[in-house]
Amino acid sequence: MGETFIDAQFMKSPMPVLRAARALRSMAAGDRVRVLATDPEAVSDFRDFCKTSGHALVATSEARGVYSFTIRRKAEDLK
Repeated sequence: MGETFIDAQFMKSPMPVLRAARALRSMAAGDRVRVLATDPEAVSDFRDFCKTSGHALVATSEARGVYSFTIRRKAEDLK
């Protein structure tokens, strides 16, 4: 399992989520993406994205205005 890092600091919502979604499409099941963002809206954006997409939001944190999100890609796409 791999992990991809995306620095989306200073990007406005919904760009951090869109960049994560694009990365997840090309990843294998179980791989992770870690995203850094500074827009406070990203907190609800990532929560909602994971809820609707089926990916797992496995970790979130905030330090000095920088939010970190770790998402694990779901096992398979339902078609």
